[in-house]
Amino acid sequence: MSSSLNKVMLIGNIGADPVIRQTQDGKRLAQLSLATSESWKDKSTGEKKEKTSWHRIVIFNDGLAGVVESYVKKGSKLYIEGQLQTRKFTDQNGNEKYTTEVILGNYNGTLTMLDSRGSGSSESISDMSSDMNQEAIDSSPADIDIDDEIPF
Repeated sequence: MSSSLNKVMLIGNIGADPVIRQTQDGKRLAQLSLATSESWKDKSTGEKKEKTSWHRIVIFNDGLAGVVESYVKKGSKLYIEGQLQTRKFTDQNGNEKYTTEVILGNYNGTLTMLDSRGSGSSESISDMSSDMNQEAIDSSPADIDIDDEIPF
């Protein structure tokens, strides 16, 4: 059993069109900003309050980056499952800064499109797992004889 767990699950809306880049070896990666919101009613005033948090999402999976490039636009509602990662970088002024991102790697993340906005049809890609070894699910051929009897 693992002694620790690094897992993030978010449902929110994309705040800007995704940025698609290529790594040095030619694979695509996608960068997104995801907004999550919570709302409540202030007990003292009865006023409805809302708080929005922004999350940086980085997708290193070439296949998922292609789906994001084709189908995800500003305002798209997504379910994201990945891992938190903090990295250090130097800004233009030479200052060291830190940023925390949700990472969807090659084999450890999930992206589910929760709406069909921008797809141009009533169908949307409902679930894209980041496991590149996952085979496409084909519909069963009509000529397969299925035995309806239960063997026990």
